[in-house]
Amino acid sequence: MRRRRLFGLAVLGLSAAASAAAETAKQIAWKWELPSYVPPPRVPADNPMSEEKFQLGRRLFYDNRLSGNGTVACASCHLQERAFTDGRMVSVGSTGEKTPRNAPSIVNSGWRATLTWANPALVTLERQMENPLYGERPIEMGVHDANKAEIVARFRNDADYEKWFAAAFPEKKPAERISFETIIKAISAFQRGVTSFDSRYDQYLQGKIKLTEAEQRGHDLYFGEKAECHHCHGSVDLDDQFVHAKTRAAETPFHNTGLYDIDGKGAYPEPNRGLYDISQDPDDMGKFRAPSLRNIAVTGPYMHDGTVVTLEEVVDIYARGGRKIDKGSQHVGDGALNPLKSPLIVKIDLTPQEKADLLAFLKALTDETLLTSSRFSDPWKPQAAEK
Repeated sequence: MRRRRLFGLAVLGLSAAASAAAETAKQIAWKWELPSYVPPPRVPADNPMSEEKFQLGRRLFYDNRLSGNGTVACASCHLQERAFTDGRMVSVGSTGEKTPRNAPSIVNSGWRATLTWANPALVTLERQMENPLYGERPIEMGVHDANKAEIVARFRNDADYEKWFAAAFPEKKPAERISFETIIKAISAFQRGVTSFDSRYDQYLQGKIKLTEAEQRGHDLYFGEKAECHHCHGSVDLDDQFVHAKTRAAETPFHNTGLYDIDGKGAYPEPNRGLYDISQDPDDMGKFRAPSLRNIAVTGPYMHDGTVVTLEEVVDIYARGGRKIDKGSQHVGDGALNPLKSPLIVKIDLTPQEKADLLAFLKALTDETLLTSSRFSDPWKPQAAEK
């Protein structure tokens, strides 16, 4: 009799597993819509993509209820119209505290070898997400042990979210579907799915259009040995930490670009000293990840601390071989003389026409579709209703 009961329980267990598998099979299959020259990104085995998960992540990304005090969402610092940056020098968290660094774009983040400006340990979107959620210095989303249960309850008590989590995570038991584990996985899936490969440059690569004469000259400067932009921004994503599904060994270079030299020995101002803040290796002073230049015309202000206002200034700084800060600032110094500066950053004799051409090409990297697509927009706004 006991054997039959055990057999019956086993059958029920198998039935439950089969049911979960069947529900998973009902999910809308994910398909990467990418140009032929862009390989699919890495996707963690424990967080596969699905349309349901992407849409859940999109809703959570724009939902203020995810912050401790209910005042900000992920989208507060990542605005679609600015290619998911925020237009500020540095961002402001849920309690009004400022972050030390400029908000990086989430676009094409699924292809990044490392996330954030200067932390080689953050190599997945899921792991990186813990920083803005749980970080205490500075506080961003303001999630902590004392309010985690309350925040999760906000979503568990929402019938729509119950339905959306069930669709996104059918393999989970009902009591486990809504948690910070699944919240993080869903938002990471959304971020991984925010892609941008429809700029004029992409249309040129696909043979759909020709660049203007100025854009073509700027393109040739960018990829040539005079301006040499491609040494740090030459991948498909126009950065140098590009990884994809078949990448075996990821390269993770970080660079000191001569933005500061406040003591004549290469020092950068605290608390923004790049890899040095983690490694304490003097050679790592001022080293930061080279960001993607896609959509660069709409993601200012620039650099890790947002202290360069315009794209024209960025070009001037690199043409000079570093930034010089004159008297009147607490960070006076000539970055061009920084002894720790990357050997790739040297003076470039660009004419005014060449600078204009380079800017024309950089502006051709803007993906207008990304900035307005309802697929990536705020689902809580009536005008951004899902199709």
